[in-house]
Amino acid sequence: MSKKHPVIAITGSSGAGTSTVKNAFNHIFRNVGAEPVIIEGDSFHRYDRDEMKRVMEKKERIGNKYFSHFGPEANLFNELEKTFKDYGEKGRCRRRYYLHSDEEANPFGQKAGEFTPWENVGKGSDLLFYEGLHGGVVDGDIDVAKYVDLLIGVVPVVNLEWIQKIHRDKEHRGYSAEATVDTIHRRMWEYINYITPQFSRTHINFQRVPTVDTSNPFIARDIPTLDESFVVVRFRDHDYCD
Repeated sequence: MSKKHPVIAITGSSGAGTSTVKNAFNHIFRNVGAEPVIIEGDSFHRYDRDEMKRVMEKKERIGNKYFSHFGPEANLFNELEKTFKDYGEKGRCRRRYYLHSDEEANPFGQKAGEFTPWENVGKGSDLLFYEGLHGGVVDGDIDVAKYVDLLIGVVPVVNLEWIQKIHRDKEHRGYSAEATVDTIHRRMWEYINYITPQFSRTHINFQRVPTVDTSNPFIARDIPTLDESFVVVRFRDHDYCD
């Protein structure tokens, strides 16, 4: 952990709402004049989009139906750990971007689904800010969480999380509801073993709880509104809360 070069990480599953929290922090950084190094969790995937499809098909042919972006085989956990460690010690690290869409890819002269080249970043920055799936992950000797000064979990109740993911993937990424449900099913084993344990390591958790019926998220037409929800906030150490 570093007071001189702090690391803040927002972690949550796909569809949890981490991007909303990221936007809130960006407003805070602008208001206080802080200069963050923004690190996106997707940039630590091991494979680009085309490679991921090929590897997934290969895994399925040998009987592995649970290979996904949630687990260690499809991610560079060691590189993520090194990024946090290097920034905490030196205020410098490496960064790249995963290009989700043509709109994101065009300025780089690349295709959607590719990574930009790695670049050295951090000079003149005040902190590192990460948003993604694995900000508090631990896997064997790899311990990403220990290099995070403030780890925040975004954890809706799971049915709400799935409703949000289905709607987001349909509206913003063009996936059918059926394709998204298949993805949820494939990711379940790694969700249980790599995503949820992180929320026992966080300093703060935000859990959105709906007050309307979300019992079947796979047929839900709408995401519950803010007026139809409340948020449970859990602090790991109440001595540091005001």
